[in-house]
Amino acid sequence: MNVKLLCEKSFSEDDREIVDRFVEFQEALIEANTDKLDEFILKTDEFVNLIGLQSKKEFISSVGSDVLKFNGCEIIDPTILFDDVNSASLIAKVRLSVEINGKELRVISDSVVSFEKTDGKWCLGKWEN
Repeated sequence: MNVKLLCEKSFSEDDREIVDRFVEFQEALIEANTDKLDEFILKTDEFVNLIGLQSKKEFISSVGSDVLKFNGCEIIDPTILFDDVNSASLIAKVRLSVEINGKELRVISDSVVSFEKTDGKWCLGKWEN
């Protein structure tokens, strides 16, 4: 598996649902699975992500065309904060191995990932680094 969760704490069932969803999102990025990415990201015209602000469609297209090629991810000590039952944020250090336009980078960032529950599933609204 190219996605690793580096954390020693245990999570509540609600927290675990968010963490698992972010791990699945990272797996979809590495697999360049555009259908899954479309499912994971909220329907939005502006998706804040690793390289800045793009539309959801532009971001998914970048991943699908290898402009953005994700090779590995480590999610370090995530913390989950709930705004309400349908809105939450994951805060963690995220270490990525990614190629942007063929240039390989290893990035570690303080990430804040906003989630909203839609049709019973947690979806990403923003991934701020």
